[in-house]
Amino acid sequence: MNVNGAASQNHEDLSIHVHVVDEMQVFELTGSLDIATSPTVRAALSSASERGSHRLIVDLTRVDFLDSTGLGALIGGQRRAKEFDGELRLVAKEGQILRLLRITGLLKVFAVYPTLDDAVADGVRVGDL
Repeated sequence: MNVNGAASQNHEDLSIHVHVVDEMQVFELTGSLDIATSPTVRAALSSASERGSHRLIVDLTRVDFLDSTGLGALIGGQRRAKEFDGELRLVAKEGQILRLLRITGLLKVFAVYPTLDDAVADGVRVGDL
């Protein structure tokens, strides 16, 4: 962990940069969120929950591939956050990841925002656009 409170974790196909914005833990993911990397994401979200952080944002704008195990990690993170009256918000831009969230019906399950600023401010959601 560095001086400003941010941390980074790297897996061969995924990097996670974690920092705090307005008392929300932000997980910026870059790469593939799949069967190989989802345990890393699941562990990072669980770790935040164990430290008492239950207001989470997962930024998927730099994720180029997401499979069912990755979705499972996100759903598990949301479930844990909600157990503590928290929440997990997603950031996703138009493209493959947002299409996957629409097709699976998860756009109705998660609060999904087009930008990190919108997610932090609980602004315009993707479904509202």
